[in-house]
Amino acid sequence: MIPGGESGNDKDTKQKEDAEKRNQEIRTSILAQILDQDARARLNTIAITKPEKAKMVENMLISMAQTGRLGPKLNEEQLKQILLQVSSGTQKSTTVKLFKFMLP
Repeated sequence: MIPGGESGNDKDTKQKEDAEKRNQEIRTSILAQILDQDARARLNTIAITKPEKAKMVENMLISMAQTGRLGPKLNEEQLKQILLQVSSGTQKSTTVKLFKFMLP
């Protein structure tokens, strides 16, 4: 380690953190352009309870915006429709099997 300087690992970590922060700022900026205030609030609420689902929806919305599949800003109702589509596609089904030896 260089006296009075940063080690190589510290520098790499800082660069990664800076890049991650820039990426998050870009994502936030894009989402602000494609979602109205109510839709953004709903997505933020989902992010609190289900961060992985919110991230997946954000990625999908950004991708749709970049490919020109979104028109003007999405409102909350339109976001709800997208969320329903995502939920129906990712919903896990649970099957309960009863075996004869389990029955009285």
